[in-house]
Amino acid sequence: MRRSTRLFEIIQILRATDAPVTAEALAEKLEVSVRTVYRDIAALQAQRTPIEGEAGVGYMMRRGYDLPPLNFDAEEVEALWVGLSMLARTGDSTLQQAADRVCRKIEALRAPADWLQVAPWGAPMDDPAKGCVPIVNYREAIRSERKLRITYVNAEGQRTERIVRPVALIYHIECTMLAAWCELRNGFRHFRTDRIWACAPTEDHFCGQGAPLRAIWQEKDPWTDPTPPH
Repeated sequence: MRRSTRLFEIIQILRATDAPVTAEALAEKLEVSVRTVYRDIAALQAQRTPIEGEAGVGYMMRRGYDLPPLNFDAEEVEALWVGLSMLARTGDSTLQQAADRVCRKIEALRAPADWLQVAPWGAPMDDPAKGCVPIVNYREAIRSERKLRITYVNAEGQRTERIVRPVALIYHIECTMLAAWCELRNGFRHFRTDRIWACAPTEDHFCGQGAPLRAIWQEKDPWTDPTPPH
C-alpha cells in the first residue's frame, strides 16, 4: 500500500470510531509495523490533521474534521459504486480490497449507494490458503515486464511447465485469463488463472517489449476468438 493511501486509511479509521485506536491496532489493520504507524501519525500531525493522543494510549480524530468533497454527481457515484462492486466477480482479492477502500472514500464524502446491489457470483476468489495463485502476482509481473515460470494444467488434465511473458489480464464473468507470450509454444497463449497451479517470477525481464507485444496481441482481438484457452 502506498504511503498516501495509508495516510488516508488512518484518517478514515480514526474518523469512524469514538474511542482511541492504538498504534498496534492500526498497524494490524494496515499490515505495517507499529514504527511505520508512529511515523505516519507524526506526518499527519505535521500537516495539521487534528489527530490527538500519544503512543501507548491511542489516537483519536478531533470532531468536526472533514475531507474536501469529490466533484461527482449522483449518477457518477452510482456508476462508481456498481463498477467497484463488480470487482468481486473477478476473483482478484487485491483489486477487491482496493475497491472496498474506494467505496469507503465515497461513503465518507457522500451518502452510499448501497441500494444498488451486485451479485458476487463469478470467478472463484484467489485465496492462497486454498492453493490459488494471487492474481496480483500477474498484474505485478505485467507492470514490471518480468517473465514468469508457471505450472499449467489444461482442460484435459495435461500438465506443462512454461516460461511466459505476461502482457494482459482479461476478466471474464466466470474466470480470469492471463494473456502471455509462451516461450514453450513460441506464440501467444491464454491461461485460465484457476488452472495455474504454481507461479514464480524469474530473474529475467523483457523490458521495453511489453507494449509492442501487447499491441500485436490486441491486433488478434483475442477476446472474440472462439478457440478455447490452451
